[in-house]
Amino acid sequence: MNEIIINIRTRSLPVNTNVYGSDFPSKPINMTRKQHGRRARKKRQRECRETTVQSVTLSHEPQFVALRRWLQQRGFSSKLLVPAHFSDTGRGLMTLQPIKAEDLVISLPEKCLLTTSTVLRSYIGEYIERWKPPVSPLLALCAFLISERHFGQRAEWKPYIDVLPQKYTCPAYFSDEVIDLLPGSLSGKALEQRAMVQELHSSSLDFFSSLQPLFSQPVESVFTYDALRWAWCSVNTRTVYMEHQHTPYMSRERNVYALAPYLDLLNHCPAIQVKASFSHVSRCYEIRSIQGCKRFQQAFICYGPHDNQRLLLEYGFVAPGNPHSVVYVDQVILQQCVCITDINQLAQKLLFLKKNDFLANLTLSLDGPSWRLMTALRLLSLKTEQYPFWKSVLLGAGVSQDREEWSVDAALRLCHYLMVDNTRALNKISQLTERADVSLKEQLAVVECLRREEQGILGLNQEMLQGLQKQLLPSRQHAQLRAACTTV
Repeated sequence: MNEIIINIRTRSLPVNTNVYGSDFPSKPINMTRKQHGRRARKKRQRECRETTVQSVTLSHEPQFVALRRWLQQRGFSSKLLVPAHFSDTGRGLMTLQPIKAEDLVISLPEKCLLTTSTVLRSYIGEYIERWKPPVSPLLALCAFLISERHFGQRAEWKPYIDVLPQKYTCPAYFSDEVIDLLPGSLSGKALEQRAMVQELHSSSLDFFSSLQPLFSQPVESVFTYDALRWAWCSVNTRTVYMEHQHTPYMSRERNVYALAPYLDLLNHCPAIQVKASFSHVSRCYEIRSIQGCKRFQQAFICYGPHDNQRLLLEYGFVAPGNPHSVVYVDQVILQQCVCITDINQLAQKLLFLKKNDFLANLTLSLDGPSWRLMTALRLLSLKTEQYPFWKSVLLGAGVSQDREEWSVDAALRLCHYLMVDNTRALNKISQLTERADVSLKEQLAVVECLRREEQGILGLNQEMLQGLQKQLLPSRQHAQLRAACTTV
């Protein structure tokens, strides 16, 4: 059995080498949070997990009764997990008995998985096999989901379709007004996602037309953009990773999708570790716990060490207290905050950063400004006569006292700029929420959660950078005093 082990990765920042002149402190400047700060954060995370969460079982509701009965006919039963509504996450799965470390959390038979093999065996299969050029695995799954939802009571997969969300809070559903409220680094990706779904729909119209014999009404009214967007989000947010052999009836795109009814009710928690894979022995998709779970609590899995921007983009939600969350600094923000008046000099420095791959993945996290961000700022701080030291800076070294002060000041300006932008977005969200419908309120709530999480990170970074300024101040005073003595 090929196992995928999903672990939480701990992040640590490189310690900068002290190659400053004699006026600079002999001890390296600490860019990481103090140990007691990290312990305090872990304590808050534990307290957050242990906070009383209200839950209401959903196992009696008709759609879940039908789903469990339908899955049982396909060989699946679960006395360990039941669907429930939780006050903090919404729908999820609750344990009826304790789960120990290495226990099997869920084992879903292959017959219950919706894959491209399922689609090819269905009524839509012959149309896919005849179509040239071959459709993508993603489009095949989307077309099947749309068809099954349209057929309603006649659909074989109706019990599963009935428990899928009617709408999603992924950026593909966002209007321009909502996308404008996202951080700059995310808004571009959100527009790309929405455009990609629109392009998929427009480029697939001929294929959809070929399915007309299956429907009594025009396919244009079945395979609408809204229907494809719903199906695309269902596949993108709810599938598990499962490799499939290539078939000549599908395009060469990677075929790694499997929709997993019931199992896909398991929510994400960044602190959870599980083993997840398809077992070729039992012919089941299995999830095994590494840490265990108490009775009558929500069972979680981990989608991977993703930051909140990635979670919102790919899955449509934000994880409060996410230890992997970061605030991104893009080139536009960097240019506005570095205060380099010589335009030509700034352009040359930015080009240098780009050539050395130091304009991407510049972040601020719970542990402070990233090494990449501070290195980029140190490179931008260099005076013309200091350019020969650029290799040392790339290795994590500093050049002089005043250049380190410049870098810390620039990082503080970045924090201030981003905090002002967050405040502006939060005020706009508050205004829009007052007159929003239910769907828009859900979208705004997700964006608001992201903004508040990032505001908290920025506040912590501001405190840390102000502390660094205080560390640098005695050295500056010492240098000034020594210079004065030398003059005398």
